[in-house]
Amino acid sequence: MDAGPARGHRRVPHTADVRVEAWAPTREECVAEAVAALVECFADPGGAAPTGTGGFDVPAGRDEDLLVGVLDEVVFRLETEGTLPVATEVSGDGGLRVRWRTVGTDAVELVGAVPKAVSLHGLRFDRDATGWSCAVTLDV
Repeated sequence: MDAGPARGHRRVPHTADVRVEAWAPTREECVAEAVAALVECFADPGGAAPTGTGGFDVPAGRDEDLLVGVLDEVVFRLETEGTLPVATEVSGDGGLRVRWRTVGTDAVELVGAVPKAVSLHGLRFDRDATGWSCAVTLDV
């Protein structure tokens, strides 16, 4: 990652699918940024008022598996409930506890292809001297 805000996310060029990067001081904040990056790659949630809440726990495991577990849940709920998170809070001690405020997809503008799955190819989630960062490819 280049020098910039201590917490953030962005979409990066990719030939076929969608690739996003996220960074933050803590593992949990980085996961929350990755969720925002996933949502923003296909929807514009700006101005959408949350209409629901949700949450789930991801059991302890490798950091990469925790990240994929959270992002997979976003895709699953999008497909089965037609909802997506507009605010995400992540806490954890080993595993992760995810809580989010949600909105129906009918309340946001779709601006890109909807992800169908999280790819394990090129997955990266690690820590360095400045904090945590990840890079994820989303199959569309």
